[in-house]
Amino acid sequence: MALLRPSTKAAMVSILSIFVFCFPSTVLSETFRQIFLPPTGFGPESLAFESPGGAFYTGVNDGRVLRYQSPTGWTSFAITSPHRTIALCEGTTDPDKGPICGRPMGLAYNPLTRLLYIADAYYGLLVADSNGRLAKQIATSAEGQRFVVCNALDIDPITGNIYFTDASAVYDLRNSSKAVLANDSTGRLLEYDVKTNQVTVLLRNLSVAVGAAVSRDGGFVLVSEFVGNRIRRYWLTGRNAGTSDIFLSNLNIVRPNNIKRTSLVDFRIAAATVKQGSQTLVPIRVRVDELGRISETVSLEAQCGSTPISEVQQSGLSLYVSSRGVNFVGVYTP
Repeated sequence: MALLRPSTKAAMVSILSIFVFCFPSTVLSETFRQIFLPPTGFGPESLAFESPGGAFYTGVNDGRVLRYQSPTGWTSFAITSPHRTIALCEGTTDPDKGPICGRPMGLAYNPLTRLLYIADAYYGLLVADSNGRLAKQIATSAEGQRFVVCNALDIDPITGNIYFTDASAVYDLRNSSKAVLANDSTGRLLEYDVKTNQVTVLLRNLSVAVGAAVSRDGGFVLVSEFVGNRIRRYWLTGRNAGTSDIFLSNLNIVRPNNIKRTSLVDFRIAAATVKQGSQTLVPIRVRVDELGRISETVSLEAQCGSTPISEVQQSGLSLYVSSRGVNFVGVYTP
């Protein structure tokens, strides 16, 4: 996986033009900077903010959850594995150490309870309080089937329940490329009830489920299918409750990854598109409203090359971009 052309220090890059695709897009003028991880950190998969534009968390390859607070910088906040040791795990990028060191993937912060929820690829669903340290494991299976690769999660803003994904029932994170090649369709969307501590399976047979986001009113939850190249909507309330439909399927948008709800009523999606001519995949960020209508599609090739991105999240006026293939968090500011 190619790196995102990091410079030796966090430099500001002026984006003078942005490639416009054949579907709705907004041409923006932005600046781009990099918040580099500590020397031993690599692969920020997802982000969780305590408040808009405030401190945030990310999980990295060696099993740690890091916390960033400006101007102090990064601190180690929590770990997900009780077997993790500094000697074996600190700074590792060896995927075979994941079952021992842990690998935090999706993150979501509840400002009301000050709890950070973590989806770990090997240790399931966990929660960390404001003290951090070793996160508490709260779910490892559903309906008798153990999680194989917990990936994404979000918090229902109304009930506080957790919606998360088990990307595949066959291939763990170390074999994710095999899941893609095999067109795996064993992923699940799940709900964790914070009052009863029970896990319910909402959807099965998903094609590598890697993203989840709940609507602002708690009416539905979205789940992205990385291999299926689509986003499905599962209705939580109303006359369609308990059913699902296709929320977004566009030939120009492939490999949808994490989905994040904005402070308004729309969503940010990390995805890719096929570049005309070379037929290579380039990363894009997509903005859609609650009806699945695309309002913005922006190429990130100028800053990211062909490196896949895992998440785009709005916090304050800025957009934060993360990727398992880099050693920093990218920030786009108007």
